[in-house]
Amino acid sequence: MAKLPSLTSRKVVRALKRAGFVEDRQKGSHLMLIHPETRARTVVPVHPGRTIKEPLLRAIVRDANLSVDEFIALI
Repeated sequence: MAKLPSLTSRKVVRALKRAGFVEDRQKGSHLMLIHPETRARTVVPVHPGRTIKEPLLRAIVRDANLSVDEFIALI
């Protein structure tokens, strides 16, 4: 299994948008993204200056129905 790097929320959102996700809504510091075709939904915490660690990033990738390798290619 490939190791995921710690990324900022901005880079995670950019990679998910490249995969076809669009912003659905935001409540506080949590941005919800949805894929219009597959209806996959994922939530990304947006905290400026903080990185998203590997366990949470792995959960975001799993919710987005992407493999780790597919996500790394989108970064």
